[in-house]
Amino acid sequence: MNCRSRFLKTIHWEEADRVPTFTTITPQVAEKIGKELGLPFEPEDSFLSTRISHTEILLQLGNDAVGVGPLREKGKETKKLPDGTLIDEFGIIYQRVGWYDEAIKRPLEQARSSQDILNYELPNALDPARWTLAEKAIAKYKSEYAIVGDLEATFFELSWNLVGLEKFLTDLALEEDYIFTLFDRIVEEYTIPCGRKMIDMGIDVLWAGDDFGTQKGMLISPEFWRKHFKKRYAYIFSQWKKENPDLKLAYHSCGSIVPIIPDFIEIGLDVLNPIQPQAAGMDLGKLKRQYGDKLVFFGGVDEQNVLPFGSKEEVKEEVKKRIYQGGKGGGYIIAPSHNIQPDTPLENIYAYFEAIQEFGQYPLNC
Repeated sequence: MNCRSRFLKTIHWEEADRVPTFTTITPQVAEKIGKELGLPFEPEDSFLSTRISHTEILLQLGNDAVGVGPLREKGKETKKLPDGTLIDEFGIIYQRVGWYDEAIKRPLEQARSSQDILNYELPNALDPARWTLAEKAIAKYKSEYAIVGDLEATFFELSWNLVGLEKFLTDLALEEDYIFTLFDRIVEEYTIPCGRKMIDMGIDVLWAGDDFGTQKGMLISPEFWRKHFKKRYAYIFSQWKKENPDLKLAYHSCGSIVPIIPDFIEIGLDVLNPIQPQAAGMDLGKLKRQYGDKLVFFGGVDEQNVLPFGSKEEVKEEVKKRIYQGGKGGGYIIAPSHNIQPDTPLENIYAYFEAIQEFGQYPLNC
């Protein structure tokens, strides 16, 4: 059974030959492994580059799927400014802080009205240059690997990145009109067209997402989420499903989002990620028992403690535990609960992939 067949059987709640994985890594990790393996490691220029970068490294390690997604509009590639900061196609200015590029200036940080939002120029979702890498990747890999199209930061995260989190959350709580104008422009002019483009190119899974969880609970109340977000996700999902009724929809939210899991099932979600084990209520075993006939689970391996700080033996035990919690009957894609971070020893990364091969074979010995 090849990787593609394994992945597709799993997302249709069937047991394949083993539990599949779609794991992602940070550029710093990619550089270390790429140099060891003699493979390219430079990240792609994208809003969420980790989901679509380092493909050859990840396939060599053992991934069963390839991530694709939008690059930058032609002429609006990320560039370095004279002061050393970076500016992307959305007009967000970044400064390197430790391992990450942190936003220090937002194009809509002074927005007050819907007219301010209407005056802002969103990037062109369908610019051909944005899709060249995805087209090449699909043509190269689809016969052997599943294809996952990534559109995390679907509209909530992209919106607050344009405005700035503190101002955005304050104005959202006050239900300022411009917030909802921004949501709807992003949905109609960027999110839905990007998704349709990838569906037309032949992806198998469309991976949406916005972080609504913290370690202890939701960032906003479930009632407020249902009032302003549920209907928008329902609309987005319905538009994508019109394009391909057989498409599988995945959703990412870090943290604890227990109260709204049934809402996502109601509006057509198929795959939930990343099942962060340190977050309240996000226990993979319990969620599998409760929703395993309705959702595929994707993630679950502890990236906060075990992967970076555990021994190789502890990493293998963690992988074994998650496979046994989630893998019975199919419907489980094993992955860390975040991109593998730069503080994770390479021997632990290799042990993680080795353990998937060792413990993930069906029938599971549990």
